[in-house]
Amino acid sequence: MNNSKEGFYSRKNIIAPFAISAIYFLLSWWLIGFKTDQLYLAGVFNFFFFASVVSRKFILGFSIFIVYWILFDYMKAFPNYKFNEVHIADLYQAEKYLFGIHQAQNIVTPNEYWVQHSSTFLDILCGFFYLCWIPVPLAFAAYLFFKNKTLFLSFSVTFVLVNFIGFVGYYIYPAAPPWYIQQFGTGFIPATAGNTAGLARFDAYFGVSIFKNLYAKSSNVFAAMPSLHSSYPVLVLYYGIQKKMGWVNIFFAAVMVGIWFTAVYSSHHYILDVLCGIACAIAGLFIYTKLLQNSAWFRRFFNYMLRKIS
Repeated sequence: MNNSKEGFYSRKNIIAPFAISAIYFLLSWWLIGFKTDQLYLAGVFNFFFFASVVSRKFILGFSIFIVYWILFDYMKAFPNYKFNEVHIADLYQAEKYLFGIHQAQNIVTPNEYWVQHSSTFLDILCGFFYLCWIPVPLAFAAYLFFKNKTLFLSFSVTFVLVNFIGFVGYYIYPAAPPWYIQQFGTGFIPATAGNTAGLARFDAYFGVSIFKNLYAKSSNVFAAMPSLHSSYPVLVLYYGIQKKMGWVNIFFAAVMVGIWFTAVYSSHHYILDVLCGIACAIAGLFIYTKLLQNSAWFRRFFNYMLRKIS
């Protein structure tokens, strides 16, 4: 990249980000309609792109995450329940059969057990764990960007790859979360709105609307299987170990287990969803380390991206 002022503000470097932003706005308006979030995203991208040489490299590196977020948002235009049958009762019965808990004369799922045995302490602890599901991976990626760009790029590509695997899973096996059956039973209600479920207790305790606002933006509530919330901390821990981050990896491991537990405790996921999310992370790591890294075309792409952000 030309670091001179003339090269930095060249005609190409001025036209390209604005053209990309315009295409993004038009495509978004056509697919899902206009939202203020789109202005914020485009504003952040353009600000970092023009602020400095370092910030431009930073936002180009993080463009992988931006692409992921845009694709996730666009899933609203193509609800997975229109492509395959939504699994509600069968998933619930499978969870009960494999992980059911005997309580009095009944067998309940772990989700149902924790609905009956919740506590303020667990509500608060689990709320903080679930708040880590995106900030921790992004903070870790930012750290890697400044400390080890090769590892940063590997982490970023794996992150998006795991999400693509998860997205395919959403369309192959649309699945209702535990809170859905608790509220609506086994009947299918299309276009059901997102729900905070057990995390509402965290919001209520602190008098905030953090989780309410987050789940209001849900692309599709019938995307419980796999739990990508459970995938992300696996990737962070794996690359944290690769970076030899010592005691920080203990924190990553605690967050990982905490998110897994919270997914079930809050009734957002079954244990089966969590296990499938972990499997997605392992599959993504395998594909990246054993297949992509050994591919000549991918190495060319990787080295090109590395030059752009270095």
